[in-house]
Amino acid sequence: MGRLKKTYKRSNIPLYLQIASTLRRRIETGHWKPGCQISTIEELEREFEVARVTVRQALDMLQTEGLVLRQQGKGTFVTKQIKDKRWLRLEICLSSLLETIVDNVPKFIDVANPPPPRLGADDGEPADEYIYLKSVQTRNKEPYGLVSVHLAKRVFEMAPDAFRSRTALPILSELKDVTISRAHQTLVISSADMEAAHLLKVHLNAPTAEVHCVVADDDNVAIYVAEIIYRGDCIKFDIELLQYLSNENGKRS
Repeated sequence: MGRLKKTYKRSNIPLYLQIASTLRRRIETGHWKPGCQISTIEELEREFEVARVTVRQALDMLQTEGLVLRQQGKGTFVTKQIKDKRWLRLEICLSSLLETIVDNVPKFIDVANPPPPRLGADDGEPADEYIYLKSVQTRNKEPYGLVSVHLAKRVFEMAPDAFRSRTALPILSELKDVTISRAHQTLVISSADMEAAHLLKVHLNAPTAEVHCVVADDDNVAIYVAEIIYRGDCIKFDIELLQYLSNENGKRS
């Protein structure tokens, strides 16, 4: 078995989706510039060692996404206007994170049997009772995040109308009777399950970024516990490394 076939066999994703993912990446990274013709179907067929119908399915998918334009008798061309889909910056400090989500308008989902909050050993003590809020967050009518929040009931009751209509974390930060002593988030790269694929409008097993975020008060009670699933095709990290190097040097001096 050849190297490519071994690679294909490691995934349950259909071949045309695997080919489309590779071609999409080449376009996004500038391997093929806007307006340029990409490899022919015959060339792609030989390169990826797949049937012609598989290549056509992959190209059909990219054309549906607006990344390429297929012209009969001429070939396939990268569209001249490629939108930057990776608009969502995943911030690593609370103030910056609040700035990116304060204007989000969540679409709330009713959940009959909410799961318990997931708290690790270092996440703080559980609250006596939680209110569960689940929502889909959108931008330009396109969903990009599936958010599940456990909010301490006593905190929720300080501003129930606001929590039922807006993103919870900015509201939490504005409450005068709540002191935030610690806020921490962990990110892992994962893939969309059936629910996430449906609500975020991506295919099953599409790449996602999953964030576990916990905010604790001055009594070390976890008053906010969130599980957030972001579409992998809209997020990016943008970290100023010298800033943190300066901070480390300052600590040592």
